Amino acid sequence: MNEPGGEPSPARLFVTQALANPANRAILQRLPALGLPDAWLVAGCLFQTVWNLRGGRPPAEGIRDYDLFYFDASDLSPEAENAVGHRVQTACADLGVTLEVKNQARVHTWYEAYFGAPYSPLRSSMEGIDRFLVDGTCVGLQPRQDGLTLYAPDGLDGLMQGVLRPNRRSPDARLYAAKARDYQRRWPWLRVLDEVAQPPAEALLVQGMAAP
Repeated sequence: MNEPGGEPSPARLFVTQALANPANRAILQRLPALGLPDAWLVAGCLFQTVWNLRGGRPPAEGIRDYDLFYFDASDLSPEAENAVGHRVQTACADLGVTLEVKNQARVHTWYEAYFGAPYSPLRSSMEGIDRFLVDGTCVGLQPRQDGLTLYAPDGLDGLMQGVLRPNRRSPDARLYAAKARDYQRRWPWLRVLDEVAQPPAEALLVQGMAAP
């Protein structure tokens, strides 16, 4: 997937850089065998790897945890989610990283009590990706038989350029400033803006991307 002149497309560049982190690559390789419905590797472990490479750092430096989303409406109990998380952590124990595994079907059952803002039920893991606090950091990779699927509802320009804006779809804009400033403290070259970005013409959904 190259642009005219042989340059890699933003989607290809993002995937190549995200997979430069060995933990990301390994988790995606193991995810299908775990049998989790609608499972995605999402958020910071992906875009922070890209930011590390841009800043000349090792790919995995400063990444606190690795977020996995799945969607299972058949059991919304915390016990079921915890059991899945334990199974995933055990399967990836040799990687030496912390995995945060969240069933997106049950976020609405605990979000308001934890964050103080209402949260309408989700219908898929992709809708969970849609609601991250920071525009542009809404990204996920899903392994498929024909390669990887990349989902980036805001496109990749802001993320790749290090421009942070509030996400218009986030359920609680109050949390944006703290999240964005934390990112900027860890990657000082990021630019934090207060205005909401104009939505892209369409979400970026690229299927069948072969791992480099």
